[in-house]
Amino acid sequence: MEKALDEQMKSSKFLTSVDNSQTRRCYYTSIPRVIKQKGIHGQELTSLNIDKTQLLESLLIKDYGGSEDVLLGELQFAFIAFLMGQSLEGFLQWKALVNLLFGCIEAPFRTRTQLFTKVIYYQLKFGLEKDHTDTSGAATGVSALLDDSWLSADSFLHHLCKDFFSLMLDASSVDGHLLSWTRKLKELLENKLGWEFQLNSAVDGIYFEEDDKFAPVVEMLDDPSCN
Repeated sequence: MEKALDEQMKSSKFLTSVDNSQTRRCYYTSIPRVIKQKGIHGQELTSLNIDKTQLLESLLIKDYGGSEDVLLGELQFAFIAFLMGQSLEGFLQWKALVNLLFGCIEAPFRTRTQLFTKVIYYQLKFGLEKDHTDTSGAATGVSALLDDSWLSADSFLHHLCKDFFSLMLDASSVDGHLLSWTRKLKELLENKLGWEFQLNSAVDGIYFEEDDKFAPVVEMLDDPSCN
């Protein structure tokens, strides 16, 4: 996926030639895709990878000074770098942050309700508009930069949203502000992309299809009673 995007961006008509000596690299916060900790094994390690709440809290304290706004600022910067600057690195960081946020189970029900959906809603709302033009009059936006496959029902974003929507909409008690923005994001994706979000078999409250490659690996421990 990233390789195809890289090739597409290299050949994009929107890219301008810039001397390598004039380029400046952006530095992003490192977001681990898989949690690995010494001394933690089996069920506890599986739980940490299914629910990324602890990772989110750790990153907020260690890398963002405890500020949710700083994290959201990086989410915004990465999205702009990707969408407007056609940066593959920006896309990968935006993807990692969305995966982190939508991979949380406990955090949305605690004190981190403002972190979820609202910013991503406005990002996608802007990106999915088809009438943006640049100074030369050329069309811009996601539809102008990406192949349709990037926004297909098999994309990472669809899988993340499906699981997060299931978590929010099936919960018995959710912050009203968060629930409202979750519904808006769901409606946006359904109306703009024609996506359908259906509930599937559940694992610890999160829904995955049997062949879902984005689902976390669950480690099955031997039952001592069977020995």
